[in-house]
Amino acid sequence: MPTPLADTHHPDLRSSSTANETLLPLHVAQHQQAIEQQRRRERAAQGVELESFTTRHASPPHSRFDPVTDEDQDLDISVDTHPLISDYSFSDSEPPMGRQNSSSKKAPADRPLSSSSATEQGNGHATGSMNSQIGMRKPSSIDSPTANLMSRESFSLDHDTPTTPRTPGASNHSFWELPVQDRRNFLLLVLLYFLQGIPMGLAAGSVPFLLKSHLSYGQIGVFSLASYPYSLKLLWSPIVDAVWSPKLGRRKSWIMPIQMLSGFGMIWLGGHVKQMMVEAGANDGAGVWGFTRWWFFLVFMCATQDIAVDGWALTLLSPQNLSYASTAQTVGLTAGQFLSYTVFLAFNSPDFVNHWFRAMPRPEGVMTLGGYLVFWGWAYIIVTIGLAVLKREERTKERDGIAEVYRVMWGILKLKNIQTFIVIHLIAKIGFQANDAVTNLKLLDKGFSQEDLALTVLIDFPFEIGLGYYAGKWSSVYPPMKLWCWAFVGRLIAAVLAQITVMIFPRNGVETWYLCVVIAEHIFSTFTSTIMFVAVSAFHAKIADPAIGGTYMTLLATVSNLGGTFPRYFILKLVDAFTVATCIPPSPANLPPDLKGALITSSFSCALEAEKHRCLDGGGSCVIQRDGYYITNIVCVIIGALTFWGYIRPAALRLQALSLSAWRQS
Repeated sequence: MPTPLADTHHPDLRSSSTANETLLPLHVAQHQQAIEQQRRRERAAQGVELESFTTRHASPPHSRFDPVTDEDQDLDISVDTHPLISDYSFSDSEPPMGRQNSSSKKAPADRPLSSSSATEQGNGHATGSMNSQIGMRKPSSIDSPTANLMSRESFSLDHDTPTTPRTPGASNHSFWELPVQDRRNFLLLVLLYFLQGIPMGLAAGSVPFLLKSHLSYGQIGVFSLASYPYSLKLLWSPIVDAVWSPKLGRRKSWIMPIQMLSGFGMIWLGGHVKQMMVEAGANDGAGVWGFTRWWFFLVFMCATQDIAVDGWALTLLSPQNLSYASTAQTVGLTAGQFLSYTVFLAFNSPDFVNHWFRAMPRPEGVMTLGGYLVFWGWAYIIVTIGLAVLKREERTKERDGIAEVYRVMWGILKLKNIQTFIVIHLIAKIGFQANDAVTNLKLLDKGFSQEDLALTVLIDFPFEIGLGYYAGKWSSVYPPMKLWCWAFVGRLIAAVLAQITVMIFPRNGVETWYLCVVIAEHIFSTFTSTIMFVAVSAFHAKIADPAIGGTYMTLLATVSNLGGTFPRYFILKLVDAFTVATCIPPSPANLPPDLKGALITSSFSCALEAEKHRCLDGGGSCVIQRDGYYITNIVCVIIGALTFWGYIRPAALRLQALSLSAWRQS
């Protein structure tokens, strides 16, 4: 994940006198001379890291400065109202965790200041100046991403958050206007996030759909536990941040082996998945636990890779283009998940393929789950080899112990604002859980064909990609949490519209007008979901402390995922619990000639999927007296509306208005 665009300001250097607003050319010239001296000394040392060097000047605010010599060791420049700047020092490629610059020096009390403090104005701009004493540790590489970040003279945490998340002077260019290196790194991030989306799209979308004919909603809820690693990755993210090989690089040390394990795991699973799905539905769904464990492993691999990629995204792009990192995540994950959900379901459907692509019908689609897994398993391996050969990660000497990383993470969790944000994440998605988890499955129960569902999600795919890009652009214009609140309301409306769509299902089967209604509702629902995801990701990026690498971003992303994951199991269980359905035996005069099971002679509950199949196979009809989906969805929407207007919205807008120092450890 990228660091925020709004975490820095670019003040003008102005006189401390309120009457005199002229620039201090001598001060600026001295500062530029010091920077040039740094570069010359670095070249002379042939790449050896220089800790710092010193520039001296006279005490009076407008006296001449002493020249900088090769013997000078420290560059001391400080903003009088920003003492926290001395607490942040950076390596050449990755911000260290928790390291403080002990070399900064304080000006004597009797020394007059040469400039006034910076004050924020307008759209994140600031006016003010520097005095003569700021301690900054010089990065060993002027051209590295961290050096570019720290070279901004006004790097500070104490300014108020600007009215928009854009950094003043930050790039708002289109993709083709980015520097060539940023374009390449952007595409690399998209590829890495795309690969993560492949197993996630299967685990969260396609596989539950394929299991629906064998398992009840509650048993599918058991399989939903496979997606929990994304919500638990906070537990091992400090290890990913702290343990790595200098030969491979801090992030490649994890990305390459994880992708290789994922690739081989997908190849093995592809060869056995068909039989495992049959066994998952055996004995009233008892085999679903073993099937879930394998998918839990794949999602665990993806979650671990996500930690490393989030951390790498902080340094791959130049500071003024960091907003494109969140766009890369949105586009990449969306493309991977919807390829595995929308496109796969379409071409896995025999009805869809036979209708649109085949002259002679066949019982199977073009894609099978096993073949799809094997294909992407080999793709994982090929991309990993290419990453090892073609991409060099900038080296860093910074290394933090695992205990230190956990200590820093615990310090983050103790921040009051982080605790409030965690509560928001944990309760925010309850309102849409029934819509997200059950609506498509309920449409299938109603008689919506696999072909129609495949067509719906396939049409939705390009909309999702395009809207994800524009949602990222909007997040750079509007305050992200305000945009998130707008999308929250839209998503509650989408949940209500989804229930209405299910309720008006035509008695005579799907007609063209109804298919158009389902497609429109599906696009609107995914549109609001995408805006919420992109907006909150942008806010995460804005408030995250770059000195903690991927841990801060992983913490925020983890609680966000947990808010969407932990209710799903219970929501699916509630649908079964609230549903009342009775199997009506066939009359002797209307016995079906081709019974697939034992003849049903007495009524029984057919709310669960296994009992429903027994009823239908025995010639009976399963009549639903009370649909648990309707009750569960209404309860969820009511809870969502009450929590949003009662707590979530006021708290979110208050957090949006906080300065960046409110999100940092003291």
